[in-house]
Amino acid sequence: QVQLVESGGGLVQAGGSLRLSCTASGSTVSINVMGWYRQGAGNQRELVARVTSSGFIFYGDSGKGRFTISRDNAKNTLYLQMNSLKPEDTAMYYCKYQALVPRATDYWGQGTQVTVSS
Repeated sequence: QVQLVESGGGLVQAGGSLRLSCTASGSTVSINVMGWYRQGAGNQRELVARVTSSGFIFYGDSGKGRFTISRDNAKNTLYLQMNSLKPEDTAMYYCKYQALVPRATDYWGQGTQVTVSS
């Protein structure tokens, strides 16, 4: 099992910034993908961005332009820098850890709430 602990969410005014963190512990593996997803009220969960353990980054439509994903493999920690936040960014943000060996297995964090006021 892999445990994920997210932090960094909160209430911010439009135009502000937040930095989310997600630390993985437990049965982590060297080959994996970590990513951020979000789910707003009444919406489906969507990909913000993900990054492989080798550093390949992919941004979903919601993460392009204002968000930057990064990771520190030595600390098993994932980050999401969010700038120029908009009210429509308000959502629960979830960290996902996908172990790729010995088989693809997904783990989710409990989520951290981001609320952007206008």
